[in-house]
Amino acid sequence: MNYTILIVDDQELIRDLLEDALKREHFTVLSASSAEEALAVLESHPVDVVISDEVMPGMAGSDFLAIVRQKYPDTLRMILTGHARIDSAIKAINEGEVYRFFTKPCNVVDLMVSIKQGLNQKELERENQRLLRLVKEKTASETSLKQKHPEIFEVKRDASGAVIIDDD
Repeated sequence: MNYTILIVDDQELIRDLLEDALKREHFTVLSASSAEEALAVLESHPVDVVISDEVMPGMAGSDFLAIVRQKYPDTLRMILTGHARIDSAIKAINEGEVYRFFTKPCNVVDLMVSIKQGLNQKELERENQRLLRLVKEKTASETSLKQKHPEIFEVKRDASGAVIIDDD
């Protein structure tokens, strides 16, 4: 499956470096230089992962990711910052439900591993939801069938518990 990643950073060099690394991993990469620009991108393109800088003009990354969480809850959110402060990390985690918090300069290999782990987790959650829907549908069908034809669910057993099969 081809995944789309949005990089949001006011520093062009960071955007370019991340874009090059992500494209080598065969991701589709979009970029934005501000939170406002990124919100416009999100309105017109489905995005699987957002990687946002924390300190940007206009809107902090944690505030931006909180909006992303509300509007696009299935999008995996990560934050990247050169100004690591515990209060901004806590805000990002609590308000934006950030999956990972990285400090600049970040190890690109660690970032790639985290992205792939997050995407794998999302795929497992989707599959879990699909299977849960399937079980609910099958249970509803069985319940309906039991109500219409209870006799087909009756099992006759002998004294030892063995199933008795009538050949009538």
